[in-house]
Amino acid sequence: MTDAPEEDRVFESAAELFGVLATPIRLKIISAVCNGERNVSELLAQIPTTQPNMSQHLSTLYRAGILGKRREGTQIYYRLQSEKVAMLCRAVCTQIAVELDGDEPVPSEERLLVGGLR
Repeated sequence: MTDAPEEDRVFESAAELFGVLATPIRLKIISAVCNGERNVSELLAQIPTTQPNMSQHLSTLYRAGILGKRREGTQIYYRLQSEKVAMLCRAVCTQIAVELDGDEPVPSEERLLVGGLR
């Protein structure tokens, strides 16, 4: 028998994480820092948005424990703090890319996208 309160905590934590990741710009930020630290200027060069908007998203990811940061002079460098989050993002984004770009249809039981979203 499953311990319902423990299961509830797992689902609540997963929902909270998915809520933080539910913005395309945050997924782009995670992708950008997967291969090393980036400062805000470097991130803005890669991701088209305003500086205030970028700062807001970085702050959200930092508070959620997904990103770490360090200051060097006037620059703040962000790095991936959670490899588990990176693995999750890679798995989901790779699967979606395969479904969108693939020549062969993906069996319905393996699809991440709802049929109406295609």
